[in-house]
Amino acid sequence: MKEPFWSEGVRFSCQQSGRCCVARGEYGFVYLTVKDEQALASHLGLDLNTFRQRHCEKTDGYWHLRDPQRDCHFLDGRRCGVYEARPLQCRTWPFWPETMGNVKAWQSEVVAWCPGAGRGQLRTAPEIQQTLDLHREGEDDPATG
Repeated sequence: MKEPFWSEGVRFSCQQSGRCCVARGEYGFVYLTVKDEQALASHLGLDLNTFRQRHCEKTDGYWHLRDPQRDCHFLDGRRCGVYEARPLQCRTWPFWPETMGNVKAWQSEVVAWCPGAGRGQLRTAPEIQQTLDLHREGEDDPATG
């Protein structure tokens, strides 16, 4: 079996550009897990139903943040306004299964877009795998209810 392109690790250090929080074409959704919804609702002092009514939409059976301008409405300038409660999708950028699946995806979706790619701390293969496992194992199942 061929080793992933990141088997020796990759360098990544957030540069706080906010670029990961803005839509790029079809990638405008911030999907939410059940835990994400609960954490955000609590952080905002809302019950789950009120949180969904004010901040969410459902597409293809999955809840996501409502993004009328195709950027995250919790983005305050270049800063996350809900950083402590940010969703799994946000916490794990850029180490998503779809970006780590092959080097072309990494280059086109991360390196070409994010100023933190290739900089700073070496993220080891075990660290990357641990992050990918959060997505793959369904530890945070997408909210479908």
